[in-house]
Amino acid sequence: MDNGKVVLITGASSGIGYQTAEMLLQQGYRVYGAARRVEKMEPLKGKGLQSLKLDITEEASIVNLVDTIIHDAGKIDILINNAGYGSYGVIENVSLQEARNQFEVNLFGLARLVQLVLPYMRKQKNGKIINISSMAGRVTTYMGAWYHATKYALEAFSDALRMETKPFGIDVVIIEPGGIKTNWGIIAAEHLKESSQKTAYEIRANEAAKKMKKSYTSNRLSDPKLIAETIVKAVHSKRPKTRYLVGYGAKASVFFHTILPTHWFDSLIQKVV
Repeated sequence: MDNGKVVLITGASSGIGYQTAEMLLQQGYRVYGAARRVEKMEPLKGKGLQSLKLDITEEASIVNLVDTIIHDAGKIDILINNAGYGSYGVIENVSLQEARNQFEVNLFGLARLVQLVLPYMRKQKNGKIINISSMAGRVTTYMGAWYHATKYALEAFSDALRMETKPFGIDVVIIEPGGIKTNWGIIAAEHLKESSQKTAYEIRANEAAKKMKKSYTSNRLSDPKLIAETIVKAVHSKRPKTRYLVGYGAKASVFFHTILPTHWFDSLIQKVV
């Protein structure tokens, strides 16, 4: 089955991206999966995935990705910007180079991909750009300043992009996952511990990292499949929502952030994370 729609998914080698690619392939989409570790997408190639190498921090890699797909398929109907990572650490301890790298991966690389894809979507007078943000773009947690900064920036970027592209028939959608059962939290916790060693924040950082690990190894968090299903829903919809807030703790966290006084919410977050 081929419905003629061409989809590009970044960060397709694992988790949400991998499951989204698999679902869209099953539903007849022509899917290009991009990631640094192309070998991890090998199982999907038998189902029709066309895997491409991408380093989202490298201009040449991004340009080559888009050129390859346009040469092969002639268009890109749907762009799913899923590539990203989270690196927790106290502001005083995190190097500005690490902070810049988070912005390169979570925002600037994504933005460059959007710039390159938009002319083709405008030409065909339709398209859909789905940006994977997080509830972390709506609520700030303890010792995650730079990660949250990238997601808050992505929210604003997506809002502006939506208004700019609406006249050309292009939809912009933001997916805001809550707590998802992946290795993301374990990796973020380890970085928090490492960056805080032998500093004034070591004790508190170790406590926060311990709570993060406990949370991300529990059964409370949502399966990545839930987020993939939400993305697919947005892909199918003729009039998709602007935002999809979904997954463990997402709606509750945003609700309490909205209604509670700031100092109350700060205290709550410091106890939980």
